[in-house]
Amino acid sequence: MAQSVEDAKKRLDDEYGQVRRRFDEIHEKFDRVTTAHAGDDLEGLLKDLEDKVKEVRTGGKLRHGANGYSRALKDYEEAKAAPEVKKFGS
Repeated sequence: MAQSVEDAKKRLDDEYGQVRRRFDEIHEKFDRVTTAHAGDDLEGLLKDLEDKVKEVRTGGKLRHGANGYSRALKDYEEAKAAPEVKKFGS
């Protein structure tokens, strides 16, 4: 995919921000695990945490997840490595 470095960087920053905003969801699930007591369902709490981490990593039905960030990072690195093409008249 041929794109400018600026466009690739913008997409990379956008994907990064989307993933970072979801970290609060992971922290919430993690806090539930760390504050659990002897009578709590640790297995269930850990499963909820695991499911949330997987959702943030892989995305879901409506979001890309970290895999979208990985694709954007690859595109950005390729755009940086590609020689810049000068347009006629520039």
